Amino acid sequence: MTRFSDSESVQERLAETGAERGAVPFCSDDHRGDDASTKGNSPPVNPFATRYVRPGAIPFLFPRSVDATRLVARLRDFGWRGAIIGPHGSGKSTLLESLRPELHRVGRRIVSAGLHDGERSLPRAFLDSQPWNPGTVLVVDGYEQLSVWNRWRLERHCRRDGCGLLVTSHHPTRLPELYRTGASCELLELVVEYLLEDNWKLISSADVRRAHSFHGENVREALFALYDLHEIRSRMELARL
Repeated sequence: MTRFSDSESVQERLAETGAERGAVPFCSDDHRGDDASTKGNSPPVNPFATRYVRPGAIPFLFPRSVDATRLVARLRDFGWRGAIIGPHGSGKSTLLESLRPELHRVGRRIVSAGLHDGERSLPRAFLDSQPWNPGTVLVVDGYEQLSVWNRWRLERHCRRDGCGLLVTSHHPTRLPELYRTGASCELLELVVEYLLEDNWKLISSADVRRAHSFHGENVREALFALYDLHEIRSRMELARL
C-alpha cells in the first residue's frame, strides 16, 4: 500500500502542535467501541476505534500560519468574544480543547457548557451558579442549539458582567468569527497516516480518498467509515486463517 508522505512530514506537523502519539482529535463518542483484543482468535486492534479518536487526545492540527497562541491573542483583541465556525465533524470541539491551555496560561478562568441536539437553553442553575467576571471565559460547544432568544440573553448576560464568550457553531453567529474549521483530503490523509503508523495492510490510500469524497469535510464520519472497513477486512483475514 502506498503512503501519503514520509513519516517525517507527519511527525513534524504533530510536533509543531506539541502532539504525542495517542489519538486523533476530530471524533466524539460513537458506537465504535474500544478496539478488540489481539489475543486468541480476536481481530487485530482497530486503529480507528473510539479510544483512539476521541476529542482532545492530541492537539488540533493547525495550518502552519496559525497556532493556539495566535488564536487566543485574536480572541483577546475581540474582547474575549468569538466563534469557531465549521461543519459537523470538522474539528471544532477539538480546537476548543487545544485552546484551553493557552487560555489558562494568559490567566483566563474557563467555564464550559456543551449542548446537544434539542437543547435550546442552558440550565438556569448553571447560569446562576457561576461567578461571572472579566477574568472568566464561558465556552459553549454547540451554540447553534440555543434558541435565538437564549443566545441573545446569554450574550447580554456576558456583556453585563464583562465575561468572555467563546462558542462553536455550524453557522455564523453575532459573535466575531475567530476561526473556520474544515478538512481537506490532505488533512484526513495526515490523520490516517498518524493512526496507522506503518500498518497499511488493511486500509489503502484509495480507501481514505473515497472516505473523504463521500463524507467531505466531516472527518468524524470519514474515520467512522474507515473503522467499519477495517473491522470487515480484519474479520475476513481472521476467517482465512
